[in-house]
Amino acid sequence: MGDVVRSLVPARLDRLPWAGFHTRLVVALGVAWVLDGMEITIASAIGSVLRERETLGLTAVEVGLTATVYLIGEVAGALVFGRLSDRFGRRKLFLVTLSLYLIANGITAFSPNLAFLLVFRFFAGAGIGGEYAAIHSAIDELIPSRFRGRVDLAVSGTYWLGAMIGTAGTYVLLDPDLLPVDLGWRLALLLGPAVGLLIWWLRRHLPESPRWLVTHGHVAEAERVTGEVEAAVAAGGRELPPVDESKGIELRPFGAPSYRVLARVVLRDYPKRAVLGATLMISQSFLYNSIFFTYVLVLDTFYGVTPHDASRYLLLFAAGNLAGPVLLGPLFDIVGRRPMIAGTYIVSGTVLAGTSWLFRQGMLTATTQTLLWSVMFFVASAAASSGYLTVSELFPLEIRALVIALFFSIAQGFGALGPVVFGWLIGDHPDPVRLFYGYIGAAALMLVAGVVALLFGVNAERRSLEDLAPSLSMAEARVDR
Repeated sequence: MGDVVRSLVPARLDRLPWAGFHTRLVVALGVAWVLDGMEITIASAIGSVLRERETLGLTAVEVGLTATVYLIGEVAGALVFGRLSDRFGRRKLFLVTLSLYLIANGITAFSPNLAFLLVFRFFAGAGIGGEYAAIHSAIDELIPSRFRGRVDLAVSGTYWLGAMIGTAGTYVLLDPDLLPVDLGWRLALLLGPAVGLLIWWLRRHLPESPRWLVTHGHVAEAERVTGEVEAAVAAGGRELPPVDESKGIELRPFGAPSYRVLARVVLRDYPKRAVLGATLMISQSFLYNSIFFTYVLVLDTFYGVTPHDASRYLLLFAAGNLAGPVLLGPLFDIVGRRPMIAGTYIVSGTVLAGTSWLFRQGMLTATTQTLLWSVMFFVASAAASSGYLTVSELFPLEIRALVIALFFSIAQGFGALGPVVFGWLIGDHPDPVRLFYGYIGAAALMLVAGVVALLFGVNAERRSLEDLAPSLSMAEARVDR
């Protein structure tokens, strides 16, 4: 253990005005969500194509299995790279995870059979899962506290920008009049790596999190990096407010904690936050993975919409999901976390239940169902994004990436069941009543999460991370005194 040190690094970062540096940070790191959105959309769009004899000839259950394996890969990647991000730093890991995704997904496009496809979909998912842990940690630790809510929601919402890019791409690439069926789906899988390569150079120039540096004993480097961030903000013509000396923190660098410490902090020190984070993440993961991975199958099976034409419906669906976090995001900083998180979960669950009843009664068309779900997911997308915000900002810095990975993995463990369950509910002899019960189950989970948010939510808006959950290094310094 080192000596107790006093640092103004968090206060210096939180008092900064928004500048070009922050925009570059969000663009370079937020691409993780764009890539995942593309992957999920493309996987959904090509699901029906992969059932054709000219391609891999998969069954509906096997199509669902490819999605499940990708999600399992995300879980494994999040746990492994989340731990490494807390130990070795945010910057090293968000470079490694992007590389893994680019390589694995590029190879996936050449899959000759189901087994090959499953293996490399797993590693592509591992790269994206690792991205989430490092990305959210870095963004929250570098973005000023008064912008944290809207930025986190907007970044998570860019998932749907990726979905729109994937939808537009598959609309062209899956058109059998333009490309052979067995070529189009392979080219579609290369869209993500193409976008990832474009952003690579920008990510290389991002700094390490000064907050991570100071809690790991690299105090001088943390001061230097913070000075560089301030200089970048000032170079953009923004005036730097004075630093409030009273907001300095005292800490004894703690380093990367053990799993025993992680369990103690999460389960003993913050049990209500653990229940809150798990509930929010599980409910949104099951909702999205169940519906989105099988949406093209639903359009094809119940409404006779071809995989090519389904892209137009998915584009509208994605637009609603993208608009929600962007337009509602500022309210999470202004109105507050607790009312907005609870409200978005409860409203989206209620609308889904109503839409599901209309579906069972046969009162919907492909167009009306897509419109209603676009409205529902306008709200649900903000709710889902707030789940990531919650687990990212409510636990100490030294375990932040691993906590994100832990709750993400728990959520995806439940979410991974969704595509297989809903694929089975659709089956080869479709019955809308069976699928109705699946939708009602997803709606019930969202309603429960909304109630939990009302009970256990934290008023985290505009507060520093250190105020919400003092770092373990700060706790060590207090014990020393």
